[in-house]
Amino acid sequence: MEPVTTSSAGAAPRVQLLVRASCHLCDDAREVVSAVCAEAGERWVEVDVDGDAELVATFSDYVPVVLVDGVQQAFWRVDERRLRRALARPSGVAR
Repeated sequence: MEPVTTSSAGAAPRVQLLVRASCHLCDDAREVVSAVCAEAGERWVEVDVDGDAELVATFSDYVPVVLVDGVQQAFWRVDERRLRRALARPSGVAR
């Protein structure tokens, strides 16, 4: 399943992948997020942290970062099992 663009219609995706250009860990994370979200039937969005000063201040040293329902689930390396568990919980339920 491809990431949703900011112009896509409908509800916001539960999963956000925070990345930056020329980041090999981001490439690895993208593969994991794409596969797990496709398996779970969830949409996801990719966000370049360098396009937002607040995201740079918060996440610059940690990209890639995966957020599910706004809660950080991973940084640097994405654990497939942890992401699956987060997506198995109803939307809006933290941790």
